[in-house]
Amino acid sequence: MHDLARALADQLHPGAAPRDVTVSFGARRQAPIEYRSRGRGGPVTVYAQALHAALYGLPTPGESLPTALDALLQATHTATVPEQKTAVLRQVAEQLRNAAEIIQRYQYRAQWDRFPTDVAEQLATAHDQAQQIAQALDRVAPAFSHQPTTDTTPRARAAHGQSATTLVTSPPSPAPRHR
Repeated sequence: MHDLARALADQLHPGAAPRDVTVSFGARRQAPIEYRSRGRGGPVTVYAQALHAALYGLPTPGESLPTALDALLQATHTATVPEQKTAVLRQVAEQLRNAAEIIQRYQYRAQWDRFPTDVAEQLATAHDQAQQIAQALDRVAPAFSHQPTTDTTPRARAAHGQSATTLVTSPPSPAPRHR
C-alpha cells in the first residue's frame, strides 16, 4: 500500500511525501451524464489503501477516516459534506484522547523516575488540557452536520439587537492530582 501511495504522490512531483498529496477525480465531458455530476478527492494515502484493497481482494472499510493527524489535516481540505466535517472533528477528538493517554503515561514515568517535579506537573497540565479540548470538540462537532440557515456572526447578531458578545463557559477545573 505504501508503494501505491508513493507512486501516486510521485505523479505530482517525484519524491513528494504521500502525506502531503491529495488526489481529485472527475469525469471528462464526453462521459455519460451520470458520471459527470460527481467528483471525488482526498488524501493520496486513503486512495492507495482503497486501490490496494481492490487490487488484492481485501475487505474495504466503509469510508473510514485516516487516524494519522497529518492525513486528517488533508481530509479537512477535501471534506465537502457536513457529515464528513463532523467525522473529522470527532476523529481529532479521539486522537486527542489518545494523546492524553500517552502524556499521562509519560507523567507517571516522570514521577517514577523522579524527574524534577515541574516535569510531571507540566505533563499533568498538558494531559488535562488535551482532555478538555477533546471534550470541547465532542460538543461542537455535531454543529458541522447542519449548515447554518441564518447569519450568526457577531455583526449579524448586533444588527438584530442581540449581544455581539457571548459568554463562553470553560470546563470545570480538574481535581488536584495525588502524587
